[in-house]
Amino acid sequence: MQNYYNEQQGGKFFKYFVLSIFFFVLGWQGTVLGLWNDTRSEIAVDMDDIVPNPLLRDDVDMDLFWLVWNEVENKYVDIDDIDRQKMIYSAIEGLVSGMGDNYSVFMDPEMTEAFAASLDGELEGIGAELTVEEGRLIVVTPLKESPAEKAGLLPNDIIVEIEGESAAEMTLFDAIMKIRGEKGTTVTLSILRENLNSSFDVSIVRDSIDLESIIVEELDGGVVYLGVNQFNDKTIDEFTKVISEMLLDEPKGMIVDLRFNGGGYLNVALDMLSYLLPSDSVTVVIRERGKEDEILKVNGSPKLLHVPIVVLINEGSASASEIFAGAIEDHERGITMGTQSFGKGSVQEVESFNDGSSLRLTIAKWLTPDKRAINGVGLMPHIVVELTEADIEAEFDRQKDEAMKYLLGL
Repeated sequence: MQNYYNEQQGGKFFKYFVLSIFFFVLGWQGTVLGLWNDTRSEIAVDMDDIVPNPLLRDDVDMDLFWLVWNEVENKYVDIDDIDRQKMIYSAIEGLVSGMGDNYSVFMDPEMTEAFAASLDGELEGIGAELTVEEGRLIVVTPLKESPAEKAGLLPNDIIVEIEGESAAEMTLFDAIMKIRGEKGTTVTLSILRENLNSSFDVSIVRDSIDLESIIVEELDGGVVYLGVNQFNDKTIDEFTKVISEMLLDEPKGMIVDLRFNGGGYLNVALDMLSYLLPSDSVTVVIRERGKEDEILKVNGSPKLLHVPIVVLINEGSASASEIFAGAIEDHERGITMGTQSFGKGSVQEVESFNDGSSLRLTIAKWLTPDKRAINGVGLMPHIVVELTEADIEAEFDRQKDEAMKYLLGL
């Protein structure tokens, strides 16, 4: 489905996100970028040109908004100190937030600029992906080898305080901007963790975050391990290089590790699947309101069609990772192992306006090739393998070890 990436529609360019709207606390980095087009759509923001929307429901009273605005203008004591544009932005933020969808958000120009800058520049921070659920700031996953991981943060940890301030009182953007910071500086987070009766503090030294896309290891018995940390611009080139080398000496099996992979570009995940699935295989189904399901298929000829595969997933595997794992499952191309994935099955469109603000809006859901909906549910692996506290303390990767044993036993 080309219009989900790099296609011009109706004179406007759109950016589509299929990944969770998590944010790296490296600076304001959405790992879960889905489909990204470098050209922003331009829409004039001129209040005089706006006409009432005839689709508004009869039970929506827009007059109330203007009545409150008028009261402020006529009675507020420090009227000369107010920023009317900020009031408008805040009202729009509240409008979008009021939908109750954690993945839809309006970003004012400052937020939009910070978000865009983090996509292009070197990032400094703690290296964790965050989301908001029911008003709680939650760690989706600490990035591999990041300060957050080294400090012991875990998926589903709730950040209740940042530097002694309640995170519940902050917007997501404010929380992220407070956590990010220069390399070498320290931020203290108060963490609430499942099965613990009280919160505890974690001090993390910020650092530059330089995440490798793919880590390759040759394991015993001819098994190849591919740790895929992100589906980003570099991933497919690195994956192609690895595959080319593997073709010279076909391995006995392949472990694709998507644990703690919060997602990335959808087209990169599809390109990788094109090496592994039969030609014309369905990879994902996109379902928009009022439209027929749109089917995305592999876009090339498979080069490693018969190598046994184990895909490792856990609660930090989201969106594009779940698309990849779900396609492997539905086509019975391999098995999944580990623990239940995050469950991010929605698609976001990002549209930028000429005043510098932007709107990210959920416009579709995605389904696995067999049309399984995983949003809010996640994928349950074929073989559940838990990591114990003893495993973590001993630095023993039981899930990886069990995956190797499975492949060698075939």
